[in-house]
Amino acid sequence: MTPEDFRRIALDLPEATENSHQGHPDFRVRGKIFATLGWPDAGWAMVKLTPEQQELLTRAEPQIFAPVPGTWGQRGSTNMRLVRADSATTRSALTMAWRNIAPKSVVDRCGR
Repeated sequence: MTPEDFRRIALDLPEATENSHQGHPDFRVRGKIFATLGWPDAGWAMVKLTPEQQELLTRAEPQIFAPVPGTWGQRGSTNMRLVRADSATTRSALTMAWRNIAPKSVVDRCGR
């Protein structure tokens, strides 16, 4: 998975837009961030999961997923090592993050 692949998959989600936050590209739905690229460095991304989703993914794929350090990570923010992720895993994680952040009306309308 490259950063460009991650970007393409993120922007394929309904109403997803790209912006910037603290010098890193981020992906939003209705103005709320569901993922970022480039933190802690260019080989990583972050997806906003629930703590339960984070636990599931970090146990199933520890070579790909790790909690973000500190309070953000305790709340579900999860780093992804891009080089180890395939497109199906990335699409699944991004879709979870998008569903966590998107308004219910958007999720229901889009059926994702």
